[in-house]
Amino acid sequence: MASSMEEFASVFRAARSVSTPLVAVRTADPASTIRFVTETVEQERRLPPVVAWDVMRGLWAIGKESSEELARALGDRDPASVSPADALVLAREFSEDALLLYANAHRFWNEPSVMQGIWNLRDTFKANGRMLVLLASLGATLPAELSQDVFILDQPLASKEDLEGILRGTFKDAGLAEPEGGLMGRAVDALIGLGAFPAEQALAMSLVHGELDTDDLWERKRQMIEQTPGLSVWRGGETFDDLGGLENVKQFLRAVLAGIDPPRVIVFIDEIEKAFAGTGTDLSGVKTEMAGTMLTWMQDHEAEGLILLGPPGSAKSATAKATGNSAGIPTIAFDLTAMESSLVGASGDRLRTALKVVEAVSQGRTLFIATCNSIASLPPELRRRFTTGTFFFDLPPAEERQAIWKIYLTKYGVSGEPPNDQGWTGAEIKECCRKAYRLKMTLKEAAQYIVPVSRSAAEQVKALRQMASGKFISASKPGVYQHEESPPTPTRRVMRDLGGPVTVMPPSKSEA
Repeated sequence: MASSMEEFASVFRAARSVSTPLVAVRTADPASTIRFVTETVEQERRLPPVVAWDVMRGLWAIGKESSEELARALGDRDPASVSPADALVLAREFSEDALLLYANAHRFWNEPSVMQGIWNLRDTFKANGRMLVLLASLGATLPAELSQDVFILDQPLASKEDLEGILRGTFKDAGLAEPEGGLMGRAVDALIGLGAFPAEQALAMSLVHGELDTDDLWERKRQMIEQTPGLSVWRGGETFDDLGGLENVKQFLRAVLAGIDPPRVIVFIDEIEKAFAGTGTDLSGVKTEMAGTMLTWMQDHEAEGLILLGPPGSAKSATAKATGNSAGIPTIAFDLTAMESSLVGASGDRLRTALKVVEAVSQGRTLFIATCNSIASLPPELRRRFTTGTFFFDLPPAEERQAIWKIYLTKYGVSGEPPNDQGWTGAEIKECCRKAYRLKMTLKEAAQYIVPVSRSAAEQVKALRQMASGKFISASKPGVYQHEESPPTPTRRVMRDLGGPVTVMPPSKSEA
């Protein structure tokens, strides 16, 4: 089977063979792309001139064979003085089959002079086999004026086969025996999602005294993932065993994690309704664009997803974070708000870059888990992408609260008689134990500083329960969530008339 890089090389060579004049290569490693293009053109019948431009060096020749070509085009000009637009003008002087590699093109192609300069090269380059290669970041988008004229290629991040080759090469260069199957698998899992160069660097740094430290490899990978705006890797150690109750959703997630083609990555989106608030109505169009990008990506990649719905503090986020650790796979926190930018088009570019990283790390096997406090404000078309299910997290009943107390009493090393916890969430039980530990209080004293959400937001909780009843899966019990209003406790009102008989009357509606 051909590797992803071999497929990419085949498409690039095909573009060269039919004289494609304008090509944008979106890459995480421009240096490796330049090296790849150079090696590819060296295989042609006649070695063509290859010239590069970047904002610091200006125009510069790649290889001695191209120096004469560059000198002829420059004349008496200083190569370093060539501006982004001037480089495109001078490129018209290059000879047949020449290539110009234009670094960080996404930083310049929205400038009118650069945009026009790129477009002006289309027909002149097509006529004699020249090519402009625009090197751009992952997820970058062309301006509308160029979208129909530039052929876009995505240079893939290193595949499993590529990483195995890098691993063998690194061990060989270090004078070490080839890694065994188990170590090879763990190391490749830790490197999936990185480009070839950062993978080589991470491997070299993680070789300690002739042994590969895979934990260190994972940490370096986490740091590299977190260079992408809006992405972070959850480092907490909680598992399903640290969650009291919620047996139905935990049983379902265990089945997903142990099923056919289980996910390799959990993508956690917290309070998704806030992330997409304003979709379709924001004047800037940023939210609408990001929602569209997310919808398209999830549909095209058949990404699976769950929505965890419920009042604040009902362990939705804790469940999402525990899923990855329970399966021994990474959990990537996906912060859409952090991906937004004031620059036009930059928010969409950041989102597409983040999705590229997720795709590479997961190798196409991603499980999205989104938490939500109010599903009514979530766009219906986005809800439909979360096809795996929507689970409702109610306030925990007494038996679940008892299990939650046990977990946090042990965690914080406190004891004593718990307070009246009617209507408490797991988060409030945790906070009571934490306060008792930190402030050296009894549990009942600590409880005096806690107002449960069932009181502070009673109407919202009631509305959420009524909305969810009969529509979503229960997180605690098998089947669909059902909510029944508790009937009021009957009371009797005794009315005495002085000197008269006793009259017993039913309570009024206001009293009930």
